Formats: sequence, structure tokens, C-alpha cells
Amino acid sequence: IERTGGDFAGEDSYLQDIPAIKGLSLLELRQPVTFLVGENGSGKSTLLEAVALALGFNPEGGSRNFAFSTRDTHSGLYNYLRLHRGPYRPKARVFAFRAGRSFINTATEVEELSKRSLSAPPEEFYRNYGGKSLHHQSHGESFLSLVHNRFRGEGIYLLDEPEAALSPARQLTLLAELHRLVEAGSQLLIATHSPILMAYPQGEILLLGEGPIHPVGYRETEHYQITKSFLDHPERMLRILFQQGEEDTE
Repeated sequence: IERTGGDFAGEDSYLQDIPAIKGLSLLELRQPVTFLVGENGSGKSTLLEAVALALGFNPEGGSRNFAFSTRDTHSGLYNYLRLHRGPYRPKARVFAFRAGRSFINTATEVEELSKRSLSAPPEEFYRNYGGKSLHHQSHGESFLSLVHNRFRGEGIYLLDEPEAALSPARQLTLLAELHRLVEAGSQLLIATHSPILMAYPQGEILLLGEGPIHPVGYRETEHYQITKSFLDHPERMLRILFQQGEEDTE
């Protein structure tokens, strides 16, 4: 991923205020799975969305033939990106999916596509989505159904906080699905806060913070350190947290 052009201008001038985006020059994805991590507002979703647009995906989710849009809120960062690809072209590409409302909109689009499909009846169409409408499954169930039935080998998959609707046990299930895809020759770019997902051994963690984007070790991430400290000593962590809260209100 290479950034081209000069400073961001016009409606995209706010991107200058995101250090990781402002400092972006050349970003190599060297592993089958790349995790984008950082605090809220660090630019993870902005970068993921820009890569999706540069690849021709719908920024709200789905595959390249998903043309719906509920709000045109994506940045123009994709206009500044040049993607350098390897010698092998992917057989399947899906930008799936963003957490929350965008996933619901994607599920609605899948339902509409099933109604318009001329090649297969709805029940046949839904075979790639767990056998039934995504709206008839819980958020977590529908997402995992999609990954298991729709995601195939030799693809490019971009996921924005996929853990949002998943319990810890289901995050482990997703880890197994990620490994299946990697073994089948796929590449994944994932924005996440989940220390469970970050533990994937064939993944590289890229930190978006105050400086340039750079790799960071799993146990060096704040996500791992805070989670481990809390689970090791929950009472102490809660006591410190609540004491700080009382001091702030005085």
C-alpha cells in the first residue's frame, strides 16, 4: 500500500490530523493476516475503508457487486493510495464486514439480491449464507455463517472489528475460520481490538498511534497487557479504577 500525492486538501484535510494517516508512505502487508490496532480515532477503519475502495469494494460492506449506500461518509483517502499486488490474482474478494448498522444494511442487500436473482431460487441463493436470510439469525450467527459459507480460498477479505458481535468462544471459532482461509491461500486485513484474534500466529500486528504505522509484538500491545492485568487481578484493577473515578468527581 503506497500513498501518493501531497497533503490532504479540501474535505479530506482532516486526515492531516490523524498521525498514522498523515505519516503513511509505504505499508507492506508481509503476512497472510495483518491486524490494524490502535485507539479509537487512530485511523484503523479509515485506512481499511480506503483499501476497500481502492480495490473496488463497496465501502459499507459486501462484495464488489454490492452497490447499496445508506450514507456517503467515507473519506477520499483511497484517491491517494496505490496498491501493489503480487503475481497471483485472487479468485474471490469480499469486503465483509463492518460492525453494527453497516452489517445490517449488508444483510438487507443480500436479501434483496436473493429476490432479484435469476439463476437460483432464494433457498438456493442462501446456501452461501448459512441456508437462510441473515436477518433470521443473530448478528454473531449470521456473521459466522457468512464467513463459513461465503468466504473461500484465494481471496482478499477486509474485516472491520469482526469481534463486535462475537462471544469469546465465537472469536475462537472465527480464528479457526481465519486459519482455514489462510491455508487456502487467502489474505486478510483486519481492524480489531480483540486480543484473542491478534494471537493468530501467522499474523502481523500493525500499530496506528502518534507516530508512523509500525509492527508491534502481540504481548507488547496495550490490548494484551490491559486484558491480562485485569484477568490476573480484577479486584485490584477495579479498586484503582473506582478510586480514580472518585478523585475525578471531587
